[in-house]
Amino acid sequence: MQKPEPTAFPVPLPPSGSATEEDVDRSDPVYRHWLSEAVAKVHADANRSADTHLLSIPLPASWDVDLYLKDESTHPTGSLKHRLARSLFLYALCNGWIRPDRPVIEASSGSTAVSEAYFARLIGVPFVAVMARGTVQAKVELIEFQGGRCHLVDDPSEVYETAARLAEETGGHYMDQFTYAERATDWRGNNNIAESIFRQMTRERYPVPTWIVATAGTGGTSATLARYVRYALAETGICVADPENSAFFPSWRDSDPSVTTSMPSRIEGIGRQRVEPSFVPGAIDRMMRVPDAASIASVRVLERLLGRRAGASTGTGLWAAFRIVSEMRERGERGSVVGMLCDPGERYVEKYYSDTWLAEQGIEIGPYVRRLEEFLGGALLS
Repeated sequence: MQKPEPTAFPVPLPPSGSATEEDVDRSDPVYRHWLSEAVAKVHADANRSADTHLLSIPLPASWDVDLYLKDESTHPTGSLKHRLARSLFLYALCNGWIRPDRPVIEASSGSTAVSEAYFARLIGVPFVAVMARGTVQAKVELIEFQGGRCHLVDDPSEVYETAARLAEETGGHYMDQFTYAERATDWRGNNNIAESIFRQMTRERYPVPTWIVATAGTGGTSATLARYVRYALAETGICVADPENSAFFPSWRDSDPSVTTSMPSRIEGIGRQRVEPSFVPGAIDRMMRVPDAASIASVRVLERLLGRRAGASTGTGLWAAFRIVSEMRERGERGSVVGMLCDPGERYVEKYYSDTWLAEQGIEIGPYVRRLEEFLGGALLS
């Protein structure tokens, strides 16, 4: 393609020739045309997508506390991470980090990789997901269905270094969701998840949530929620529920960003062995550590409430939301609590919905199921 002639200026340019004057032009019209088309395709995907539903969870009306789940499983790639992946791709494209025919590489346990594979295929670049070998096969198949390739590692703590190395070796771009999640999203608005929740709550009896409960994988969602409620002058508290074997909770509790853990989280998509750069502890009002058995019990009970299965990360947040509802009842408070339905449970049939897997892991969900049944009452679960 012939480079276009420079645009004429309305007044003469000053003569060049100064010994210190330099002019380096790295513009490439072919690349800029590709970039414009890539950004337009990502925008078009957002324009085609309706907003996700806000589901009302049945609770006794006499409690005067309402509970909702923001159903992020209805995105085109089936999870909360679709929003993140779109933001990360726009951020990287506009920064000039993604180039034609060069791979995008990500360290991901699954759902982010599924969504990023979708956007990579949308703009026509290769995608490689670096993930732990123990990730459920269903997620591997979803990534491959979206056109991505999976690079499995035995030690989950090595995914970051491996992804960076592969990007360097191939001349590709390491997306690094764990660093850029909190800055790629426009937290002031632009239909981010917080703005969407507040808009959908406007006609509810308690339209301003007392609490919003999130979970942390990168920390980007909790950062977006916390920043938005402060920007919107809302008195909503932000609670982050964290699973076992995650560094986020002890780091937040002890104000120690150097905390690490020796074991990876068993709840896919959330919990990390280190504190990720996108985790913004100062913006969070409360944290809860949730036992893995309670997380899984919660999604088993949720299936009876809604007739739908959800991933265990949903259960981690739901257990925390139920605790907050119980505390509000005890104090005689009225209000609303919003949690997240992060992804569908069909991805985890071989894990969280398998009694065999639970037995192998030594996870006993029975006591937590009974606590939830007692809390909710038989009528709601019949």
